[in-house]
Amino acid sequence: MKKTVNQVKRTDGEKRMAVLRLELDYELATLYEAMIENDEEKKKECKRRLEKLRQELMRLLQV
Repeated sequence: MKKTVNQVKRTDGEKRMAVLRLELDYELATLYEAMIENDEEKKKECKRRLEKLRQELMRLLQV
């Protein structure tokens, strides 16, 4: 039973990591756009979201 639970957790984690990578790419592209436009508010928001994504990725990597 433990093996099954661990396998499911690992599979879910791998799927979430793939989604996180896509989200990170999108936020980085958005941040780049904000930098080009010199939009300080948009840059702050992107950096905040990137930090949240980074923290989630770090939690997944520790499991």
